[in-house]
Amino acid sequence: MHEAYEVIPIVQKLPPGLSIESISAYDDYLLVGTKSGTLLYYQLVPAPKAASKPGSIHYDVKLLRSNKSFSKKAIVQLQVVPEFQMLICLAEGTVAAFDLSQCSLTPIAVLQKTKGAHFFTISVNKHKNLDGEVYPSLTLCVAVKKKLQLFYWKPKILKFLEFSDDLLLRDIPRTIVWCGESLCVGYKSEYSLMKISGETKDLFPTGGNQLEPLVSLLPDEKLAVGSDEQTILIDSDGNPTMKYSIKWSEVPLALVYDEPYLIAVLPSAVEVRPIEPRIHVQSIDLPKAKMIVTSKQGWVFAASNSDVWLLHAVNFPEQITQLLSQKQFDLALRMAEMTPDSEIEKKQIVQRINNLNAFYLFCKQNFKDAMEQFIKLETDPSHVIGLFPNLLPEEFRSSLEYPDRLPNLQGTELEDGLVALTNYLVEIRSRLLSDSNSSVPSMTAIMEPGKTKFRSKKQLLQIIDTTLLKCYLQTNDGLVASLLRMKENYCHIDESERALKLHQKYRELLILYNKKGMHRKALELLMRHAKKPDSSLRGHEKTIQYLQDLGAEHLELIFEFAKWVLKEHPEDGLKIFAEEMTETEHLPRSLVLQYLCETEPDLVIPYLEFIICKWDEENNLFHNTLVNKYCEKILVLLNDYRNALPEGHSPAPAGQEPGELGVLRKKLLLFLEGSEHCTVERFATYMMNKGLYDEGAVILGKLGRHDDALTIYIHILQNYSKAERYCEKHYHKDKPGNQDVYLVLLKLYLPSAENQKINIPAVGYVPIPEPNIERAISILKQYSNKIDSFKALSLLPSVISVSDVKTFLECVLHSIQSQKYDVQLTKSLLYAEHLQVKAKSIHFHSYKLTVTDLDMCRVCQKRIGKSAFAHFPTGVTVHYSCKDQYSAEN
Repeated sequence: MHEAYEVIPIVQKLPPGLSIESISAYDDYLLVGTKSGTLLYYQLVPAPKAASKPGSIHYDVKLLRSNKSFSKKAIVQLQVVPEFQMLICLAEGTVAAFDLSQCSLTPIAVLQKTKGAHFFTISVNKHKNLDGEVYPSLTLCVAVKKKLQLFYWKPKILKFLEFSDDLLLRDIPRTIVWCGESLCVGYKSEYSLMKISGETKDLFPTGGNQLEPLVSLLPDEKLAVGSDEQTILIDSDGNPTMKYSIKWSEVPLALVYDEPYLIAVLPSAVEVRPIEPRIHVQSIDLPKAKMIVTSKQGWVFAASNSDVWLLHAVNFPEQITQLLSQKQFDLALRMAEMTPDSEIEKKQIVQRINNLNAFYLFCKQNFKDAMEQFIKLETDPSHVIGLFPNLLPEEFRSSLEYPDRLPNLQGTELEDGLVALTNYLVEIRSRLLSDSNSSVPSMTAIMEPGKTKFRSKKQLLQIIDTTLLKCYLQTNDGLVASLLRMKENYCHIDESERALKLHQKYRELLILYNKKGMHRKALELLMRHAKKPDSSLRGHEKTIQYLQDLGAEHLELIFEFAKWVLKEHPEDGLKIFAEEMTETEHLPRSLVLQYLCETEPDLVIPYLEFIICKWDEENNLFHNTLVNKYCEKILVLLNDYRNALPEGHSPAPAGQEPGELGVLRKKLLLFLEGSEHCTVERFATYMMNKGLYDEGAVILGKLGRHDDALTIYIHILQNYSKAERYCEKHYHKDKPGNQDVYLVLLKLYLPSAENQKINIPAVGYVPIPEPNIERAISILKQYSNKIDSFKALSLLPSVISVSDVKTFLECVLHSIQSQKYDVQLTKSLLYAEHLQVKAKSIHFHSYKLTVTDLDMCRVCQKRIGKSAFAHFPTGVTVHYSCKDQYSAEN
């Protein structure tokens, strides 16, 4: 409770003959009607400051008129209409109107039709004319027994005129209030709502303890209707406007509304309550008060039979202070909006009250409503975060001011609060990021409106994201990773790092390092936890993945932290440099090759194989290096292999050796045959000197030195099948140098008239074995179509009989005869085609087409005339421009 009104005695202890029957007031004036018919007219004038007591309100009361002969009987009802300077009075059973501007209160209208009236009500409305000027209108309703008479005031003729037929009632009304286009009628036991048209709607009973019906008009065409100890609020259609009623300590005798309060005269006191919230504000002890009226905002007159008091509202700032101390924020807000201060001052007061309201909602653990308030008020998020423990640095939090001591939140209460705070921060974060303005938005502190601690939006976002991280760690740690992965993540590194380590969230700590570009810290973390069995970062795979994602700009870092992985897990470690990933593919390959040669030489061959086969690397450097590495390893293994052979055993052919040696030689042979980017010239001498004859023969073949290559296959390796496969691969009838490859093979099988040794570069002189006439004849038979017959016959020694080469000669002759037939057939076909073309030419030249002025186009139905035209084989002629349309239609 607080003091909303101060009681000021106005009229005290009237003589017994002047018992008060009715009162009315406007502005600073008070009219009192007595049972004897006397009318008293008072004016209240502020007392001089010297006469007033400090801190109190005092008025001098002047009796302007005392009209003892105003009425012969009791003045039942008085109503002032300030808009028309009119007093309407019910006395002697008749309603009359008087001019307030005249000292004598001369009657200006007496409604004789109202004889026998016992109650009346008025309605004053504002209207605009065509010129935009506002003018008032006055309507009057008078209750005469079971009828309602309706009048309106005509100022120009100073008369009340009827505007409707009388409305018939089912009982005598005890009270009537005009509300919009409806009249609320209170009977002894119930209320009803009657339209001017006569339509009636029953409402509800007055109640068992209500002696007289009680209705009071509220703003916006609403009504407060009494039912025993409660007052029900309805609109002009009779519908309730609130879910609950206003409850009083006793059954009210009279009721008025003085914003924001309803004031009821009870048998024992005058009680003050607001419509919202439902609280008891003040009880005022006024002995035997029975009636109450309002004069202007903050002025309420209450009267008993002999006394009148002014209930003067305590100034709003003082009431607001009292309400804030009692934490009645809703009512304080209502009063703040009613203050006469400037809009700026009013806004500051409202802001302060709302901040306090939100703060105490938080203290009452109504976290959701508190956060919604903070969002509406645009409160500085750091002040909201500071309401919770261990979210802000202690030094920063201690600098914040709050209206009261903060609650000590723990357990479930703390968790509920953090969930609400999380939703609040997400909303604030979204608003900040959607705002394109880079400056800090206008924010207010809970205690000092307009004060903020941030200089940039980035600072504000940093504390929001860091707090969100801490909230997630305590309420829903599954959301931590998603927060840290956000593209726009402003988490403070040191604070976030401490929080994540405290909760042992190392996987999320890794994400933080990564998003903040702290790759060294991330890799050190991975290396420390790789061998911890209970760590979420255990294993080397995460380091490999992290290094793969870094890219060429962090090459030194990759080389540094790849060492331990390559050393302990070489095969998996190679994926750092050789994996189907964009970042890995764009690493500088020459530097990676150099790094692997220095740190893990065994991985050079797999690396080179990967980049050449998977990434189609064409640089000669890598192809040559791969050949070198193959050769180096093969020579070592080959030497061990030969030393391990039992005496008298020949080594297996190249590529068919057991184990790794065979695999490597097969790879080398295939690579030498398939690679177009290795410098073969430099390897020919090297390989022959090292005894790698198969590989040397491949290189000699690529150099076009078929004589030397085939000599190696036949005379050194004595592998005739390889020699024939070599010829199959290199033979090309239209390519010079490759046309006679089979002839070279034949020559090597036949006896030579020269020395018995052949000189092969890098090998020297190779002894020629005995001629192999049988294989020579076999070559002639198998590949007769690929060997120049004349050159072959010139090579054959005289010792070979004709029968041995019979098959060869038959094949040659058959081939010549076939070629002859093919030429003759082609000649005949070409001649026949020539005759056909000539016949068609004669036919088309013999066709004659005549176009006259009368010929019409089949498409546009216009004459063709001298226009360009098209003639179809069907005999149809059209304009050239119409030919496409005709073709499409046909």
